[in-house]
Amino acid sequence: MSPSAFNFPVLTDTRPDDHSLPAFTVSTTRGFLPRQEPITELPAEFAVVDSLLNRMPVKTLSGEPGLLATFTFGDTILKELPDLTAELEKYSHDLVVMNALYRDYSFLASAYLLEPCHERYLKGESYGLGRQSLPRSIALPIVRVAEIVGFKPFMEYAGSYALFNYRLEDPKKGLEYDNLRLLRAFEHGLDPASSEAGFVLVHVAMVKESGALVKGTVDILNGSAGRNRETFDEGLRTLVEGLRRVNAVMNTMWNRSKPNGYTNFRTFIFGITSQSMFPDGVVYEGVSEEPMSFRGESGANDSMIPLCDNLLQVSMPETPLTDILKDFRQYRPGNHREFLESVRDSAEQSGVKQFALDDSVSAALYLQALDQVRDFRWRHWCFTREYILKRTAHPTATGGSPIVTWLPNQLQAVLAQMVDTYTHCSSVNGVSDIMDTVNHQRETLRKEVEKYCGERGVAAS
Repeated sequence: MSPSAFNFPVLTDTRPDDHSLPAFTVSTTRGFLPRQEPITELPAEFAVVDSLLNRMPVKTLSGEPGLLATFTFGDTILKELPDLTAELEKYSHDLVVMNALYRDYSFLASAYLLEPCHERYLKGESYGLGRQSLPRSIALPIVRVAEIVGFKPFMEYAGSYALFNYRLEDPKKGLEYDNLRLLRAFEHGLDPASSEAGFVLVHVAMVKESGALVKGTVDILNGSAGRNRETFDEGLRTLVEGLRRVNAVMNTMWNRSKPNGYTNFRTFIFGITSQSMFPDGVVYEGVSEEPMSFRGESGANDSMIPLCDNLLQVSMPETPLTDILKDFRQYRPGNHREFLESVRDSAEQSGVKQFALDDSVSAALYLQALDQVRDFRWRHWCFTREYILKRTAHPTATGGSPIVTWLPNQLQAVLAQMVDTYTHCSSVNGVSDIMDTVNHQRETLRKEVEKYCGERGVAAS
């Protein structure tokens, strides 16, 4: 039986006015961004939520100190925020409004739980313990709205902190970087020139380019299934060009979010799982007497590079670090998860990797795609080194993965696959230059991982 064509329902028309569809639905035009620009105003019933979030940041939009600057956010929540779970039901049919409420309640939850840790951090102390219970005025609504939109009841990358957390200053200018502003922030992020704004908005700008990755993926899978070399190669070219644009945007992070500013807002994007601040989890009052635990906000929840892993059939090692990679799959929008799973299954069925390696030109294009994934992961490692490893000894990343060894686990797998692929296209012009970079980075990475593991007293593998 020949492989079937890829038939996942990828949108070409994102239907921005249809609020019965989830906010996050994969398309060839907006890729992994939400189908429409995020809602900027909550329904009137949630005015108190809006008020609290406007007063919350260390520096508010007016420039004045906010509740997190005076460490009074938690007390203010307990005094002012009622349980609005019943009000949610009025809008449960509107999945776009629900996503906005999910975003905002996740900001309330993270700020409430981690405020004491931030205060200690500013004093030069260790993070210590966060608040060990979430008041029912946050716990009940966030659990309900998360159930409706299909997220975990804690801050996630796509649904709250990054991809549903921007507005357009001028709608006519669209998604130009200088036209992007944060809706919610912890530190100084309502100032578009701040490091917090830069950190989040660079991610939005990267994902703006993901439509090409989706389109290239569809063509690659259909070309492989139909054994159509022309369609397959054109899909690879589209994928490579899209990844180049993503990496070009990623490289602007250095100027838009300074390394010495990251740890000032990073406290608030830590999760519960595998974190010293929450050794026994967090009790969600009114939900369960048993503590609950969720991973924190992490760029690892983005769908672009995992899409490429699945499509290009990158072989990950069987290690506990790869198990964490698999666990992160739960922390993506449902439609993204289904799309990535469908891509993985279709790539396996049609044999994308082998079909690429059967032809030297296709193999060279496939190598170029792997090279862009390598470039992304190498940049991510460099950011981790400069923004985190040189500035804090905290052993885990915000998502709960080991800070030194987790990213190299995936990067080393891509480098190894590139070495194998090279044997199938070594005669093609230009590929030897790619491999010079691969061989250099493999050695550099090995030395850097050994260095940081040695400094922190952890095993390098």
